[in-house]
Amino acid sequence: MQKDLLLIIDMQNIYTTGQEWACLDAEGAADRLNRIIDSGKCENVIFTRFLAAKEPEGVWKDYNVKYANINADTWGNEMMSQFSEALKKYPLYTKSVYSSLTIPEVLEACKKADRVIVGGVVAECCVIATVWALIDAGIKTVYLTDGVSGFDRAKEDATELTLSGLCPLHVEMMTVEDYLGE
Repeated sequence: MQKDLLLIIDMQNIYTTGQEWACLDAEGAADRLNRIIDSGKCENVIFTRFLAAKEPEGVWKDYNVKYANINADTWGNEMMSQFSEALKKYPLYTKSVYSSLTIPEVLEACKKADRVIVGGVVAECCVIATVWALIDAGIKTVYLTDGVSGFDRAKEDATELTLSGLCPLHVEMMTVEDYLGE
């Protein structure tokens, strides 16, 4: 049996409907990712979140100035309530750059998995940065097309198109339903 790790990237309140950085279907993606968690198919689940660095370097300084209001939004930076039960059981790691693999514990766990199943937000930002890092690390990756959400359909589609060029060797594309075999 394959040992999969479910990596859930940045499912924070700021990406929910009505928020400044609302993604197209963050709540729907959260519900579908919870179906995987509830199924027990992935024994290992890791959550990551993005919080701005307190002492940023380079262009991250400009980022902190431009998005100071979002960085200061405590509720916006909290994880979505849909994951409150799962977060009692599985670890949450914080990063201050786009790729989740910059977190040593996440990278190590991903290297131990047969495959990393990827979901979260933002498709065209933190998710794709993480997928590129997984590929560069030689880790087989499954991109959940309906477990990921971006700012709009065109950007989600462009992300999928970009990654499809790496199928099936480096990355597989599938829906949550396909992954669960439903």
